[in-house]
Amino acid sequence: MTLDPVHVEGIARLAGRLGDRVEDADHQDLAETAWSDFLDPLYRDGDAVIEPLDGQFRRAAPLPDVALAERPFETQHGLDSGTINPTTFKNGLVLDVAQAAMAGVPSDLDLHRERTVVVSAHTNDQRESLGQDEWGEDDDGYTHTRLLEVPRVDRYAQTVVHALALYLAESHHALEHASKVEDLLILDGPIYPTGLLAWADRHPELADLLEGDKQPRDVVENYVRLVERFVDRDIPLVGFVKNSAANGLIRAIREQATAPWANDNAFFEHVLSRIESGDLQTDAITYTNWFHSRVGTDRPLSTAGDALGIDRNLDPDAYEVTFFALFDPRDELVYRVEAPYAVTREPDRRERLARQIVADVAAERGPPLAVAKADELARIGVTGKEQLRERIGQEFDSDRQRSYNDRRWGAEYETDGPVTES
Repeated sequence: MTLDPVHVEGIARLAGRLGDRVEDADHQDLAETAWSDFLDPLYRDGDAVIEPLDGQFRRAAPLPDVALAERPFETQHGLDSGTINPTTFKNGLVLDVAQAAMAGVPSDLDLHRERTVVVSAHTNDQRESLGQDEWGEDDDGYTHTRLLEVPRVDRYAQTVVHALALYLAESHHALEHASKVEDLLILDGPIYPTGLLAWADRHPELADLLEGDKQPRDVVENYVRLVERFVDRDIPLVGFVKNSAANGLIRAIREQATAPWANDNAFFEHVLSRIESGDLQTDAITYTNWFHSRVGTDRPLSTAGDALGIDRNLDPDAYEVTFFALFDPRDELVYRVEAPYAVTREPDRRERLARQIVADVAAERGPPLAVAKADELARIGVTGKEQLRERIGQEFDSDRQRSYNDRRWGAEYETDGPVTES
């Protein structure tokens, strides 16, 4: 049963009572103050945690001119990993399936056929082991496969199977096919596995697992080696974050001033919106300078962290996350673009990277084409997820454990899984 118009109006009036307390124009003024007074650099506990690389600025790239501009990088590759989401079976197994794929612009059909598939599983049955987890091959060698038994945890089994499958598949695929990249690799999401690095703040059991267990550290190490591989080849590696949940910047601001925004992206939307006579101007893509980041999940791989004890072959600052924020007013969306400092150290290269990404977003009205193609290759649709779950259940003669919501919402219903950035 849907809401009647009288209910809609009543709810709207009720919510409208918040209007006097939540004034968007005030937030615009607060954002301008924070931008002007706190970010050059932003301090926390006496340390610079957000710091401009070469001065603080905002730019506007006019549409449609920027979409037609010549690209600094002749070819691009994108990489993404998708999962079926954590699934619990009646025999006690909790598992997830991830597949990673790389896309080329221009297209490379053999490369597009390549896949990395990881099945991660958790069981509380101390009597059984799922077997050795080693890499195998399928599809005439085009697909690398691995069955991964994750560490046993009392809680958060879904979080663990999801994160380890997702990031192991992505990082392995990137390392295996790094040699195919000639000019630029764009990851669909952050340059480091933020879903794993966030464990340190979520619960003692997850924090202990991140610090003490080899499996998550090995996955993080894959990303460290990926940075080193691309630095050694002198090819830039960036991450295009479509749905950033980062809030380290505003938490640091909040310790010094009012910061009412839900997350960093909401802050940058106010900073980058061009308002004239009360109207949002949509004739240009706006973006910031590059910043160093040493807050939140960026901290472990920064000069303020220890990289979880992982050996690093470059100077510590080479791995530090740098980023800029980009706002597309046509859809009112903020994107975060990341790269390790080893990639953005030279002013000319970071300028070329910004021009490339801004032009791609302007042309595609969304993620760069290489990212969109990788997303399409790696995504496992609703029908595919159901087929996989049914077929996996047949393999060990157990059905998926269902809830009333499955009956209520049908095949498209997904349980609330762990939050990852992409």
